[in-house]
Amino acid sequence: MISTISSTPIPTTAYTATPTRGNSVQHTATERDAAQTETAARIRELRATDRRVRAHEAAHLAAAGALARSGANFTMVRGPDGRSYAVGGEVSLDVSPGRSPEETLAKAQQIRAAALAPADPSTQDFAVAAQAAQMAQQAQQEATAGGASETITERGTHEKIASALADFETREPAGTRIDLFS
Repeated sequence: MISTISSTPIPTTAYTATPTRGNSVQHTATERDAAQTETAARIRELRATDRRVRAHEAAHLAAAGALARSGANFTMVRGPDGRSYAVGGEVSLDVSPGRSPEETLAKAQQIRAAALAPADPSTQDFAVAAQAAQMAQQAQQEATAGGASETITERGTHEKIASALADFETREPAGTRIDLFS
């Protein structure tokens, strides 16, 4: 899953120089204060974004468990203070089918849970959850065709997820949250 919180370029401030005796330049205190305030605001914004991105990816990792192929990878930017801040991230999951339909179904459910674990799933997260729902539906069909019990999962749950995600993709603007189980 990739969740990217977009970052704006670091603002630059133009200083107005006031000429003084001997051709030296003196910046007014107000200009310095404005530049410092702007820089401090940018650093606060980067820190907040960094916290959100790290929490988002930590939620994916916690829900993914053994399906996580590695830790989170982050897209970093350097702030005006010289420190690096995360502005995007990704967690790689094992999405291969299991050895049996039942194992594949359990894996698909865990993938879906990992994709939707953050409080603010991204469009990519919803896409992964939809793929997991398809994987689960196929595993259910294989289990049923092979004589396995219908109680592996509710058949209606997969249809409900697929329907809600299809509606979401066609009607809702970016960033809208949907309740798949209402």
